[in-house]
Amino acid sequence: MFTAFARGRMAAEIVSLLTICVIALGLYAFPMPGMSPKDGLSLAFEGFGHHALITICALMVLGRGLVVTGALDPATRTLTRVWRINRHLGLLVTLLLALFASMLINDTPVLVLLLPILVQLSHSGGMAASKTLIPVNAAILIGGMATTIGTSTNLLVISIANDLGMQPIGVFHYTSVVLAAALVALPYLWLAMPRLLPDNSPAAGHAPRRFEAALRFAPGSSSLGRTFAEIAANLPPEVTVSSFPQGAFTAQSVLAIIATPEQIAETARIIQAEVAVPDRLAELRAAASRAGEDIAVAEMVVAPDSRLIGHGVDGMGSSGVVIFGRDPVPARGLAAPAPQRATFGEGDVLLVMGTDDSLAQSARDDGLLRLVGGKDLPRTAKAPLALAIMLGAVGLASVGLVPIAISALAGAALMFVTGCVKFERVGRALSAQVIVLVAASLALGKLVLVSGAALWLGQVLAMGLQFLPAAGVLAAIMIFVTVLTNFASNATAAAVGTPIAFTLAQQLGLPVEPMVLAVLFGCNLCYATPVAYQTNMMILAEGNYVFRDYVRTGVPLVLLMIATLSTLLVWRYGL
Repeated sequence: MFTAFARGRMAAEIVSLLTICVIALGLYAFPMPGMSPKDGLSLAFEGFGHHALITICALMVLGRGLVVTGALDPATRTLTRVWRINRHLGLLVTLLLALFASMLINDTPVLVLLLPILVQLSHSGGMAASKTLIPVNAAILIGGMATTIGTSTNLLVISIANDLGMQPIGVFHYTSVVLAAALVALPYLWLAMPRLLPDNSPAAGHAPRRFEAALRFAPGSSSLGRTFAEIAANLPPEVTVSSFPQGAFTAQSVLAIIATPEQIAETARIIQAEVAVPDRLAELRAAASRAGEDIAVAEMVVAPDSRLIGHGVDGMGSSGVVIFGRDPVPARGLAAPAPQRATFGEGDVLLVMGTDDSLAQSARDDGLLRLVGGKDLPRTAKAPLALAIMLGAVGLASVGLVPIAISALAGAALMFVTGCVKFERVGRALSAQVIVLVAASLALGKLVLVSGAALWLGQVLAMGLQFLPAAGVLAAIMIFVTVLTNFASNATAAAVGTPIAFTLAQQLGLPVEPMVLAVLFGCNLCYATPVAYQTNMMILAEGNYVFRDYVRTGVPLVLLMIATLSTLLVWRYGL
């Protein structure tokens, strides 16, 4: 399993499934003493029903609820404003936000929320994306190991250790240790790491597409009765205003702008306007509510045979969609008439809003080509509810009232019942790769124990480590697991390292808990290679990084964290 992960020729989920098959078939053909062939099958597949896997899936649903309801959008807006004040202050605040957010939310959603912000800020004069993405990713990984629910790997290590006999620990049981280490690492992330990274901003990618859009004022908007001069200072600086009414805004006024889809939505929020005719938007929302579907925004290209050519933007498509923006072909430029009076041309890229079914129908009926991607609009009315459910699930587990498996499962059920997460969209919340990887790791960890491999490896390591002080033993375990996690996977490192550490503690007469935490920490020190963790891969293209960028910045951070964490564990447990 280690070799297959390290070579990278097969997908992680394929390696995981093959591992389960090898264990099941191997123990069926060659059962261990005292076991029947069917016992081997149970050992191989019991990970799919393990409470750790159920907890991980439930936490994925909770994280999905925060994303689709936009519960974290206020934090991202605040972050953008801070970056505009000062770049270095913005980076510090971003690092702290990433660290604390990933303590309760899985690492990947946190990076998904921050990545477009940092890339966009780099395009608009902020710090180069190549100088910010690796430090922010490292902060996310540090925060993720601060709680038992921060990453699926943490839950995996704790669950394997509990199965081996270690007493259960709370969500924030060791958080103080990680936060103390984070204080030591933060200056390096903030001040040193960006200097070690190249400025790849010219090759970071093309600027995001900008669309012409017309904002309209619904009754009750706070902008009614005010002039453009009174609201202009509040608009995002990247937004270009192409036309605005003279005098005070009325319900019939239109503000024409040129901006990215995110900037269009932000401008509409600031001035309390709608991105299209309010009546048509209300009709679309009502239809989506009746169908029980989310409203999504997609970019669609006007094909040569489209029947929309020559027609205006101001209208709802024939299939129940709302067209609210366009990026005209370069030949026509941005000097086109105001968006509400412009006509479509071949090659225009349109911003279209609708349900998945209506978008697909519009593509067929109106001669449009849907570009790759599409983003669901957040159900902002449910954002406070989603946030309350997440805080409740974490709070109940953190004070010890119920196990995290129960509170997370109850929270996931509430996300479905309240409509924060659509049940038919649960596939977007769950990761098949994570599910089979965790199940295979649980099976491998059990096999390492019951076969006696953990005992043998523990004895071998004990002979080499028995003369080291406690801090040296903990550091050695962390280094061993860190090498595994940076060249294989953190789940493999957890599955192999936890039983060995458990046995090694018994061999050396040390407490089990700090040894297990050394494994947990080592599994999260995955900064030194791009293949060590999925978030490392996600920033590779956006930052235009190469392998040595991770090594140059990650190895010093790994060494710093190992020295700090092993010292803190010795102090915490009086070793």
